[in-house]
Amino acid sequence: MTLKLSTLSILLGLTVGLPQFYGIVNPAGFAAAVRKFPRSLSAGYALMLLGTAWFLFNLSQESISDFAAFKTPLLVGFAAVGLGACVYVQDFLAVRGLAVVLLLLAKLMVDTGRPHLLDTPWVLVIQVWAYLLVLGGMWFTVSPWRLRELLEWGTANEKRIKVGCGIRLAFGLFVAVLGLAKF
Repeated sequence: MTLKLSTLSILLGLTVGLPQFYGIVNPAGFAAAVRKFPRSLSAGYALMLLGTAWFLFNLSQESISDFAAFKTPLLVGFAAVGLGACVYVQDFLAVRGLAVVLLLLAKLMVDTGRPHLLDTPWVLVIQVWAYLLVLGGMWFTVSPWRLRELLEWGTANEKRIKVGCGIRLAFGLFVAVLGLAKF
């Protein structure tokens, strides 16, 4: 999958920034929605299936000759793992699905930004963010309850919600402006 760095940056910035308006305007509703996420089966199914499909797409695009003979069994096996997780690992499924999507998104961010590293140092914002997503994805895969605890802490009172939403909104707008002005 290839995207222009500017397009990816704008999409990422808006995806992070726009939901924060809801948290600033309606902190109580935002907190309620965020606290339901870790155990949400519908979000878990959607994220896990998205992650599985995206991973299978990436694997199908690989041309590593060492695995050419095993490509079809690998695709079937990984599809079974993704679908099996939806059936047999429903505890914190949304967090696990988010972790898979974060890892795949980080790969896309690094792959998209790598050719532009010599063009502008602002690419490092996307690259560092991608590696932070990798750390988060690995951490939430191993201990998904940590996201629940983090979300509960971040939504403990209205001030935390508004400050957190303000910081994420500013970062999202910053990344989107990078996409418009620098990339």
